Amino acid sequence: MVTLKAKLLFFDKAAVVSVLDKQTRAALSKAGAFVRQTARNLIRKRRKISSPGQPPSSHEGSLRRLIWFAYDPVHQSVVIGPARFREGEAPALLEFGGKVTRRSKGKRKGKRVATYQARPFMGPALEKETPKLPTLWGKSVRGA
Repeated sequence: MVTLKAKLLFFDKAAVVSVLDKQTRAALSKAGAFVRQTARNLIRKRRKISSPGQPPSSHEGSLRRLIWFAYDPVHQSVVIGPARFREGEAPALLEFGGKVTRRSKGKRKGKRVATYQARPFMGPALEKETPKLPTLWGKSVRGA
């Protein structure tokens, strides 16, 4: 007579979820690292101003240094992008372009509107790395 223990036929939910959470975190962290590195590499260090539509030039290196990624365990996602500058809108203006009202200093006191053309770097970095992302997550699930 064959006896089967029914419990052995089912996944232990807590154990499976725990393993998958660790592997998902690892895969998303790798994806974040890849996109961050690609974004950093797109920003060239040079004195020349980049053309609109091209990634920005880094004159002193702060934009490249301030690109980070972080895993969000609540949403099981990864956030990638530049940290805020003292002038908080600079990274967003580079990525998307736009208008900003500035206060002039010196002899010409007053307000003026500055228009910035987009010089995207995060969007192109994500596009470039997107084909690799399913492979990263697929490998993590196989290892479970």
